[in-house]
Amino acid sequence: MNIKKNITTGIYILITIGTMNAQKKLYLDKTKSIEERIDLLIKQMTLEEKVGQMNQYNGFWEVTGPTPKGGNAALKYEHLRNGWVGSMLSVRGVKEVRAVQKIAVEETRLGIPLIIGFDVIHGYKTLSPIPLAEAASWDMEAIKKSAQVAADEASAVGINWTFGPNVDISNDARWGRVMEGAGEDPYLGSKVAIARVKGFQGDTKADLAKVNTIAACAKHFAAYGFAESGRDYNTVDISNSKLYNTVLPPFEAAANAGVRTFMNSFNILNGIPATGNSFLQRDILKGKWQFDGFVVSDWASVREMIAHGYAKDGAEATQKAVTAGSDMDMESYLYVNELAKLVKEGKVSEALIDDAVRRVLRVKFELGLFDNPYRYCDEKREKATIGNKANNDGVLDMAKKSIVLLKNAPSPLGRAGEGLLPLQKSGQKIALIGALANDKNSPLGSWRIAADDNTAVSVLEGMQQYKGNQLTFERGADLTIGKTTFVDELVFNTTDKSGFDAAKKVAASADVVVMVLGEHGFQSGEGRSRTHLDLPGVQQELLEEIYKVNPNIVLVLNNGRPLALPWAAEHIPSIVEAWHLGTQTGNAVAQVLYGDYNPSGKLPMSFPRNVGQCPIYYNNYSTGRPSNSEKNVFWSHYTDVEKTPLYPFGYGLSYTTFDYKNLHLNKTAFAKGESVLVSVDVTNSGNYDGKEVVQLYIHDHAASLARPVKELKGFELVHLKKGETKTVTLILTEKELGFYDNEGNYLVEAGTFKIMVGGSSDKGLESEFELE
Repeated sequence: MNIKKNITTGIYILITIGTMNAQKKLYLDKTKSIEERIDLLIKQMTLEEKVGQMNQYNGFWEVTGPTPKGGNAALKYEHLRNGWVGSMLSVRGVKEVRAVQKIAVEETRLGIPLIIGFDVIHGYKTLSPIPLAEAASWDMEAIKKSAQVAADEASAVGINWTFGPNVDISNDARWGRVMEGAGEDPYLGSKVAIARVKGFQGDTKADLAKVNTIAACAKHFAAYGFAESGRDYNTVDISNSKLYNTVLPPFEAAANAGVRTFMNSFNILNGIPATGNSFLQRDILKGKWQFDGFVVSDWASVREMIAHGYAKDGAEATQKAVTAGSDMDMESYLYVNELAKLVKEGKVSEALIDDAVRRVLRVKFELGLFDNPYRYCDEKREKATIGNKANNDGVLDMAKKSIVLLKNAPSPLGRAGEGLLPLQKSGQKIALIGALANDKNSPLGSWRIAADDNTAVSVLEGMQQYKGNQLTFERGADLTIGKTTFVDELVFNTTDKSGFDAAKKVAASADVVVMVLGEHGFQSGEGRSRTHLDLPGVQQELLEEIYKVNPNIVLVLNNGRPLALPWAAEHIPSIVEAWHLGTQTGNAVAQVLYGDYNPSGKLPMSFPRNVGQCPIYYNNYSTGRPSNSEKNVFWSHYTDVEKTPLYPFGYGLSYTTFDYKNLHLNKTAFAKGESVLVSVDVTNSGNYDGKEVVQLYIHDHAASLARPVKELKGFELVHLKKGETKTVTLILTEKELGFYDNEGNYLVEAGTFKIMVGGSSDKGLESEFELE
């Protein structure tokens, strides 16, 4: 039943128009609290107008052009004018946002402004590295500033709400959306979630009213990162222990940081789609965590509950979603078509509608939209902000901090005892090989729908800024064939090797070969699951052919997920994990290769030896047979490859070296409630100034639930000059020493705890203490 049939709109306006001006002044009175203003507004709203605030539509016509005359666009336009749309997404640019906002504010009965959403995942037009790359920096202040750049540009074009950060924890590199999150660890993921929320929104709730901040959205609630087989949208079936101790902590951290919205996930959990999951949305989020913002569905996920087999039709899907706590329907068309009827039939309480509407209106008031609906619509600011120097400088800084040096072995051309990197700045012949080296589009990465194509600084362009060497570029081979877009499957070149000979010729005469290989920017992200994690196309063959004529290779990886590269790890002297670094990719890579920036990144996800190890993660469990103590086959292992990762979580090299000594605890036994102070001396023992991420891991030897073999519980990024020593102190409290049981209760149990401090999850200094 269409809502339109239930309202005689014209007559209603005629009856009320004489009193509306006085009524509007009441909820626009700034001397009243937000909650008082919401009360006044809700009292004036019809049921259909309330439902409208729970309805979100995608952009649907050229809003600065003629009024749509037919089809879906005309329907949405009519709903907008009737006040039956609370939010729009993918409308961007000051002129466009002003046009739709004007309809909502000036042509509807109540004049309630729209909240304008957009996927600002790692920047608007000026792009930072993909979020997984940013997490590799372990630099929370840099990550916060990166989100500030994104918010600055997005808000300048009229957007006031981003569908980020993605705080999904995932340990399966087959899942393409690992590029959107912070990796495999809940502790690091929680710190990144806080940094990104505060970067988007500001440090306090009051900051949300500033013109250069936007509302953030923690997604996807919950467990999306554990889709079976790493296949997107797939079933999730995990234990309560995994849910409480791994999945939920970053979401709770985001909620505690003041995130104003949550987005539910596409997957089922315990057989119930997240969109209709009351346990997640009512019990945990709005109950236990007392979250007072609103929950938006993911794209059409209300309707998708029918495909899940959880609802027989749209009406039942609507009823289950709103009852479970989904406050806003993104592009399912179901709330606007079904919800008022369900209320009138007594199947949904209007109190649930009022609660959802209050949550939506609360965020709109906090954003200052009722005080000035056009506050984000300043064309002068838009022009001055997009792509300005400060934003480009900001994303360049973030890009350099995101790069991870995976390997740097000596070569005959390197200085004694040093690796192939950094490159000499003069007197060398350098061959630059790989289609990605001269690509200005792929390095932008996935989820960059507002960025203009071919606006990245390529690695070739970045290296050309260094004039002292003879630089020669050859593609070697194309990576893809045909068009590359956000919505289409990629087609890879698997046969054309016609450029191999030219590449081998320049490589043979070069002192050093720099090869830029990896994934296309659209090969990771939503819908981009893989069952092979090697170099796609003919890139591996190209790498091996170049190696035959010149083994002095620096391999620069462009990718959105961990890759399985055992051959490269064994043979290539230097490997640089450069991810998809965004707008300033080439400048960041060149500055690292030439040593103007000493890489300091650490991996936020483990790199497998092959895809058969996936999922693989450092904070695993011992099993009952962790080692080969009986010298036979009956222990937890593979018969064809080591069970350890190729590169572990927390791993990353530098052009300098760091020594750890004098691990010290303030005591050896602690009462509950006491803080454990862990200190260690870290020395820069190499030849360059550099930064090190000092990492603290714990292991609870015996507990009421088995605990992982190690868990990250603290880290600090320290800068050390050559030869300098610093004492780093990290603190463990009950917040770090406890865990959740299978009912979600937080426990801190007495026992023996092992600690490890070092520069990676795979090695460090060790000690123990007792918690009494």
